[in-house]
Amino acid sequence: MDWDKLRIFHAVADAGSLTHAGDALHLSQSAVSRQVRALEESLNTTLFHRHARGLILTEQGELLFDATSSMIKRIDAATARIRDSEEEVFGNLRVTTTYGFGALWLAPRLTKLYEKYPDLNIDLMLEERVLDLPMREADVAIRMKEPSQADLIRKRLMTIRMRLYASPDYLAIHGEPHEMADIAKHRLICQSPSAAQVSAGAQLVQELFTHDVSSTLTVNNYFGVLQAVISNLGIGVLPDYIIEDFPTIVRVLPDVESVEVPVFLAYPEELRQSKRIAAFRDFVQEEIIAHRRTLKALGTE
Repeated sequence: MDWDKLRIFHAVADAGSLTHAGDALHLSQSAVSRQVRALEESLNTTLFHRHARGLILTEQGELLFDATSSMIKRIDAATARIRDSEEEVFGNLRVTTTYGFGALWLAPRLTKLYEKYPDLNIDLMLEERVLDLPMREADVAIRMKEPSQADLIRKRLMTIRMRLYASPDYLAIHGEPHEMADIAKHRLICQSPSAAQVSAGAQLVQELFTHDVSSTLTVNNYFGVLQAVISNLGIGVLPDYIIEDFPTIVRVLPDVESVEVPVFLAYPEELRQSKRIAAFRDFVQEEIIAHRRTLKALGTE
């Protein structure tokens, strides 16, 4: 089967338009249309339903689009490996992690990585959904539990705990709790029970709710929880890694914390030799070592 025709078909299916696909491929609309029609004739089937608003894949078109998507992902992986045979670290690196860790810990530290590798382009994908690394939805992941997918290289980076924090101004006005039951006198800020989060955090919140908390603010990510704490709204349930970058907030009820949450870095086995992956992995490990030193100096580790 002619790869050029498949490549053009994939571009049309992805764009939903002959014109947009032609623009992306630097081909005229008529040239794109001819190639798609020739592919349909060779397969003796219709790949698109055509209407005034664009093109929609037929059932047969969906099957072929799934196949071309897999082919392109494999070609992208091979291209990445070929480029990584060079000594320089450059190109695109897709990194996925949770919203809280990515926004509060990783993103603020990326300046150092870009200073060392200015030609590296990072696509930072922050979401709680676990992306499929073997299917190349991302190149490398940092997750709050050990990945279960096969054919991954895994490295345990550190452990974190969920703890309680408040601003000095809030505590000056409302007083500091001295035991768990005192939580009932304060506004509790935490992730929404329905939001995706580490089970350790959810369990700690459930335990706190048993103390008849009268006022709450729930947010669907830890960045929002942190902003509410800084704004003196109450006592927040937050991961302990935030304390390094926000040393003015105060830990309350120091005996109250979640169980340990392991943090893992993972990437596909086929990217074992990738210099971009190695550069990112080494950068994260160096930052974690520095992070631990800071926490030790602050006496919070």
